Amino acid sequence: MTSADKFDDDDYPAYTMGRAAEMLGVTPAFLRSLEGDLFVASRSDGGHRRYSRYQLRLAARVREITGQGTPVEAACRIVILEDQLSEALELNRRYQDEGRPLPGDR
Repeated sequence: MTSADKFDDDDYPAYTMGRAAEMLGVTPAFLRSLEGDLFVASRSDGGHRRYSRYQLRLAARVREITGQGTPVEAACRIVILEDQLSEALELNRRYQDEGRPLPGDR
């Protein structure tokens, strides 16, 4: 992967914990609380946590839901389910665009 490709890669762990927390308006402890339930942060060679844009979007959604009074663990589960649904709908759209039957259809 070239340096230019990294700018476009949603999964590239480009953000430090401090920068990620600042961008989301949360504490580093909040980000640490999401690990294991929502995602696993990448680690730099020095062992510091690094986050991708994709992970930051998930964390921002959890922050939004917890801001409405939902516990963090429940918010993480909601975000995971939303993400899975989004992926399934995208896969469904691609199958339909290709004229292929959906898995399970005969």
